Amino acid sequence: MQRALTSALRLTRPWRPLQACGCASHGTASDPEIQVRSLAGPDQDQEIESQKGITEILMNRPRALNALGNVFVSELLEALAQLQEDRRVRVLIFRSGVKGVFCAGADLKEREQMSEAEVGVFVQRLRGLMNKIAAFPAPTIAAMDGFALGGGLELALACDLRVAAASSAVMGLIETTRGLLPGAGGTQRLPRCLGVALAKELIFTGRRLSGTQAQALGLVNHSVAQNEEGNAAYHRARELAQEILPQAPIAVRLGKVAIDRGMEVDIASGMAIEGMCYAQNIPTRDRLEGMAAFREKRPPRFVGE
Repeated sequence: MQRALTSALRLTRPWRPLQACGCASHGTASDPEIQVRSLAGPDQDQEIESQKGITEILMNRPRALNALGNVFVSELLEALAQLQEDRRVRVLIFRSGVKGVFCAGADLKEREQMSEAEVGVFVQRLRGLMNKIAAFPAPTIAAMDGFALGGGLELALACDLRVAAASSAVMGLIETTRGLLPGAGGTQRLPRCLGVALAKELIFTGRRLSGTQAQALGLVNHSVAQNEEGNAAYHRARELAQEILPQAPIAVRLGKVAIDRGMEVDIASGMAIEGMCYAQNIPTRDRLEGMAAFREKRPPRFVGE
């Protein structure tokens, strides 16, 4: 456990710059299924200071309702590999470019063409993708303005925070209605989110929930009324990201590690993990800046060092 934790805490590794582009090495350059961008100002040349550090992953596979196909998964893995090495990414938002849908889950038409062995390999790739999202070093937010079913909800569950439109977002682990069971983390992350009994009820029944119902159960952090453009959850996710941005980025990342790792062990081990994370933060410039700002009665200026 200590070796894995040390790897998660390694914050001094070199970072690669973010390229604001589509990850289309497995598709056509003009129509990537996954697009990455860092939020910029109206002139597209100068970033708005209040949004600097927010990066978005746009899922854009309209003909298949953002279903998790081979190309989609490959491009998403490529985007995550690029972004996790860029320390300028302070918050990562997952959103859809397809109105009325977040992610429809597995691409069953594509799955139908696979052999049993190929299905097993692909589901393992999906599981690995969700683990990559869960282990992303910066906070992640899923903005669900439409359907998030099966693997789509598993993707959202892998994120740290979830925002949903009250009525147009429909979510559920519906695999049992298709003769399947959740295979990309749903049987593990849903009970950790909602508790064992409620997770069993939702998986056994394949029940679908609205955004309002999901918030009442604690499945999503915020539920918002949908707007005419159909992107109210996305805008609320942006607001949430902007609340995170002013905070010390290393402390935020270490807080995420402490929570995620601590939830998997007994409380005594969790306290030890917290101590290791706290020790990692002590030498940072941001900690000294926070104390100086408090003493001087001014807002802190954190730089992520």
